[in-house]
Amino acid sequence: MKKTVTLCCLCLLFSCSKAHQKKDHQRIEVKKTDRPPTLDGKATEPIWDQVKWHAIDQNWLGPAYDHNDFDGHFKLAWDSEALYILVRIEDDVLYDRNEDPLKLYWDDDGLEIYLDEDNSGGLHQFDYNAFAYHLALDGKVVDLAPDKTPHVYDNHVISKRLTEDRRSTWEMAVRVYGADYIDGSSNKAKKLMKGKKMGFILAYCDNDGSMERENLIGSVFIPGEDKNLAWIDADFFGTLELEE
Repeated sequence: MKKTVTLCCLCLLFSCSKAHQKKDHQRIEVKKTDRPPTLDGKATEPIWDQVKWHAIDQNWLGPAYDHNDFDGHFKLAWDSEALYILVRIEDDVLYDRNEDPLKLYWDDDGLEIYLDEDNSGGLHQFDYNAFAYHLALDGKVVDLAPDKTPHVYDNHVISKRLTEDRRSTWEMAVRVYGADYIDGSSNKAKKLMKGKKMGFILAYCDNDGSMERENLIGSVFIPGEDKNLAWIDADFFGTLELEE
């Protein structure tokens, strides 16, 4: 009897896990580049002229803002080694109050890169089912680890930012890791290939000088009143599909 009950429970758990499947939405086809961009913030490579801009325009947190305060767009490309992101941010004030990258990093100006390697969706707050990287103005990269504390992941996102007047241009390479990532181990980034799907959002934390960030603005529409959910649940991520 005990074996039968155990078997039934295992079958139920298996069927539930198989039943969960993220629905593709806000799908973006990402073009392959013949050579990796030089990460200098200048965006002079031909690939950036061949792909289109996507907007960062969904206000997840904070009061309404106007385009004199913030305006954001991004482009995407890939090769077998990385996902490449070009970001253009118009922001009248860049604010970095917290020098320690592990303390209150979300309250400073910076990018949020949400990436789900296998597009499976689901919860990821304290595991690597998906990543929610915070890229600070100084290039530091932070996410929450399974030990429920923030860790630095500078080798996951290599970036360069150039700022002229109120425009910042970020150029970055994101090495893609999956749910099998283990802190402190020798982890290999996933090789990317045509047809692969990944969950993805790009967002921006905007602070013009307050104790806390004033807005969190994302690239994907999230329904309902509570829109700050992507850092917990990858079901809200959009979908990237890698094309030649």
